[in-house]
Amino acid sequence: MEWSLRTAEELIAAMRAGAVTSVELTDEAIARIERDDEVINAICVPDFDRARAAAHRADQARARGEDRPLLGVPVTVKESYDIAGLPTTWGMPPHRDYVPAEDAVQVTRLKAAGAVVLGKTNVPLGLQDIQSFNDIYGTTTNPWDRDRTSGGSSGGSAAALASGFGALSIASDIAGSLRTPAHFCGVYAHKPTLGLAATRGMVAPSEPAFPTELDLAVVGPMARSARDLTLLLDVMAGPDPLTLGVAHQVALPPARHERLGDFRVLVLDDHPLIPTGSAVRAGVNRVAAALSDGGARVERHSPLLPDLTEAATLYMQLLISGSIARFPMDSLEQLRIRVAELSADDRSLDAVRLRALLFSHRDWMEANNRREHHRHGWRRLFAEFDAVVCPITPTPAFPHDHSPDPMERRIDIDGIEHPYFDQLVWAGLATMPGLPATAVPAGRSPEGLPVGVQLIGPMFEDRTPLRLAELLEQKIGGFEAPA
Repeated sequence: MEWSLRTAEELIAAMRAGAVTSVELTDEAIARIERDDEVINAICVPDFDRARAAAHRADQARARGEDRPLLGVPVTVKESYDIAGLPTTWGMPPHRDYVPAEDAVQVTRLKAAGAVVLGKTNVPLGLQDIQSFNDIYGTTTNPWDRDRTSGGSSGGSAAALASGFGALSIASDIAGSLRTPAHFCGVYAHKPTLGLAATRGMVAPSEPAFPTELDLAVVGPMARSARDLTLLLDVMAGPDPLTLGVAHQVALPPARHERLGDFRVLVLDDHPLIPTGSAVRAGVNRVAAALSDGGARVERHSPLLPDLTEAATLYMQLLISGSIARFPMDSLEQLRIRVAELSADDRSLDAVRLRALLFSHRDWMEANNRREHHRHGWRRLFAEFDAVVCPITPTPAFPHDHSPDPMERRIDIDGIEHPYFDQLVWAGLATMPGLPATAVPAGRSPEGLPVGVQLIGPMFEDRTPLRLAELLEQKIGGFEAPA
């Protein structure tokens, strides 16, 4: 029997029943990687010897009667996490030889839960792209179509899951980096509420692994089923033991409802700043129809929804100004000239991004204050609704585009070109206010590519969109392996 495409929940049940061992699961996963990954290029840093040793220890622990949450389950880890003894480069050539001495806090939690780490998955340069390619490890392809991207920046993790390279993966998200690859590769992902899961050790190799509170960025789970997302989130959730964890413990509230018919859902498929492609719109409508058929209350409009144009603008301002603080530019004088040449009436997202590159601390504080107004607006909306269903990006996976200046790239939406980074507005809808969002498969495009949607939930009520994801999986199906 082949186990590599089973869910983690199924693997755990099989190991408990004595139907398979962790060593057998690990050997099968490694054989699959060695057979198929030359084309996919998802696993950029294999760690097979230590994985086999960990699997052997897991089997011994089970024989002694231990039963930890992920005992013996083969998993992968995004390259951007520190793992002692393995390189952490973020795809940046100057750091190709950096090897941390300590595990990231989430790697520590994975291992404590009994998981078997197969290796690390590929990322884009500095984690700053919607694709996953770099000069150290090359390009990760989409398992459904080698000529298309698997997404970014967690594209290696999504491609690994779709290909059967481990049952789970831990990754991160600041611009849809969990959700977009899941959408492109037909798997599941969950962007937790901002601050729910500790991030220490998920840090660029040029920076120390301090227990800092990040803005916008989160770490989270990826899987091949909705229930597996909850299984892994329960391992990941919790503050850093060096800071808030000294005094705080996590007690996430239960999902608001258990039955599909009890959910109140707002469905969005139009954005004022970018069109939604027909394939993605069809996926959103498929989910909306399933919700209605299941008895849920489904609305298409609400006056409580925060302004989407301002939300996208604030998101770009916070994202870009934060990015430039971490990765400074060399040509600031040229940038100042370009910004000065912008028309005062230019409110395009391209102009927003350029201006944000020169943000002062006062500018950031003003944007952050507006963010609080949006958070309050979302609290009001979630008093009337339990979840929001909307796109993750406007299209399915697009062809590889490695042109050197991302600002000059374009995304084709039903035959019309749009600025490449404008496609981030849907991901930013949850990221800017720090809301949880679960990416779920929602069918296939006419070309046979996966299409996903995101379920946005109330802050720190992560179990609500996760439960809705489980119910939708039962209603419309979930992961399908690439042909």
